[in-house]
Amino acid sequence: MFVDQATIHVKAGAGGAGAVAFRREKGVPFGGPSGGDGGKGGDVVLAADPQLETLLDYSYREHYKAGRAGHGEGKKRHGADGDDLVLPVPLGTVVKDAETGDRVGELLAPGDRLIVARGGRGGRGNAAFATPTRQAPRHWEPGSWGEERSLLLELKLIADVGLVGEPNAGKSTFLAAVSAARPKIAEYPFTTLAPNLGVAELSDVRRFVVADIPGLIEGAHEGKGLGTQFLRHIERTRTLAMLVPIDSPDLQATYRLLRNELLAHDAALDRIPFCVLITKVDLLPAPREVELDAPEAWEIFHVSSVTREGLTDVLEALWARVQEEKREERGDEERFPELEEWAR
Repeated sequence: MFVDQATIHVKAGAGGAGAVAFRREKGVPFGGPSGGDGGKGGDVVLAADPQLETLLDYSYREHYKAGRAGHGEGKKRHGADGDDLVLPVPLGTVVKDAETGDRVGELLAPGDRLIVARGGRGGRGNAAFATPTRQAPRHWEPGSWGEERSLLLELKLIADVGLVGEPNAGKSTFLAAVSAARPKIAEYPFTTLAPNLGVAELSDVRRFVVADIPGLIEGAHEGKGLGTQFLRHIERTRTLAMLVPIDSPDLQATYRLLRNELLAHDAALDRIPFCVLITKVDLLPAPREVELDAPEAWEIFHVSSVTREGLTDVLEALWARVQEEKREERGDEERFPELEEWAR
């Protein structure tokens, strides 16, 4: 089951209390304060795990608590620190405060860690209060409580290319044709109920990740159909491929609907470059090209996932575009001959 949102309650460990003790040792006529400090409470930490693909585990359990610290002891012995609680989450997880909605952080790369609740500070023992004028203090401090908060976890898939289209536009068929992914394919609408990821491989070592997003209908940004449930996954793609099927009653209206729904969901999506794939061209007699006005797109392709017509050109162009986007993200001046060759 694909779960991309969960609410959890986390509580860091409390710090240990300081101790009140006095030194008693044979041959030492005058002792002194020897109470040690309490330990630090354990933190609650989220860690990015590339092996995870969903937040399903956090739909079964809501409360998580880190280890409590030990108290200080005599002979200036410090209490043991509490054990940290490390919670693995998928790459692309966004963390928000469930009560205020404030963004806490996000985990994008393997090994990323985010402390979401800090353990309490350990209290000082009476040894820490000794001064030349107060040589036998009986003061000590209790440990402080650890942080406690409710968190909203949202998973936004990280993919190079996102497939966008109405139900039955051919997204799943395209993904199955260009990768080893095996999404559900059927003739009825909404066969894709959760995003599917696949790795498209070209003839050599070149590859990129493709995400099949469940179908959009008019009013999706208002909650119709599958609503905004999966639109968030488009936000982390480097480029989009809008699929317009050739058997659509009005290709231009279908394209404009997809464009409007994306921008109505989040105007920032306008910054993501996209191409248009006119799919199912095997349904047309040759020559298999139709006119579509899409000036915002960086290219328009005519493809058939069933006969594999046009797929090679699309994959080459998508790979080149992904590399260009990566270059711009790095901000370097590296040149990509493959992109230049395709552009010519």
